[in-house]
Amino acid sequence: MERLKSDAENGTGTSAVGRIDCITTASTHPETSGMQRTSPIETPVPDATVSQERPGVSLRDASLREIYAEILGRVDDDPTRDGLLRTPERMEKSMAFLTRGYHQTIEEVLGSALFEVNYDEMVIVRDIEFYSMCEHHLLPFYGRAHIAYLPSGKVIGLSKLPRLVDMFARRLQVQERLTRQVADAIIETIHPQGVGVILEAQHLCMMMRGVEKQSSMTTTSAMLGAFRTQTQTRNEFLSLLRRPGSTT
Repeated sequence: MERLKSDAENGTGTSAVGRIDCITTASTHPETSGMQRTSPIETPVPDATVSQERPGVSLRDASLREIYAEILGRVDDDPTRDGLLRTPERMEKSMAFLTRGYHQTIEEVLGSALFEVNYDEMVIVRDIEFYSMCEHHLLPFYGRAHIAYLPSGKVIGLSKLPRLVDMFARRLQVQERLTRQVADAIIETIHPQGVGVILEAQHLCMMMRGVEKQSSMTTTSAMLGAFRTQTQTRNEFLSLLRRPGSTT
């Protein structure tokens, strides 16, 4: 880190395609308008040049590939070696896939798979695998989701519940928000008597960095409607998850 900081301050260091030698910008606050700041990890600013291939291209207008090339140039001593030459391109495609949920809507995901059925007993789809990205460190967290709801004249096609989980998981997330978003989406779509959602996940931000606890498991729940107000309904959901064959 000292080497990187020194390189950024002096405008020296290993050259790489797309490398930003430094970011210098005047403060946007009137009271400090005469001050400038230079840092290799500053908040992106629109007037910083990001690409040596495209001189004059600002950081805001740069492609993800160019930005990733800049990051590699800062953390690796030889970003031009064979193994890293196409890494910015691969990272760009990977991030587009991992965050594709931003470009999906509940209506698109569920489509016409909403059916009127004379059924008011509990529906449970459990052990739905999901993979998401922690918005704090951009590291994965993954696990299983369990969804239950009490229909009120309408049900959702079974395959659509995993797709709904994926839509919200394929965004920068925290597990707590993800849990509630899934539950709220079901409530808003079919207006059931109640919804229960439980997520169990392991977080790489706790496993490979920081506290480094590899066996930790985080469980979150969202209980709405009858699942919140009726203890018997909630207990039925939890007991069905604990039956033989469940991973819970």
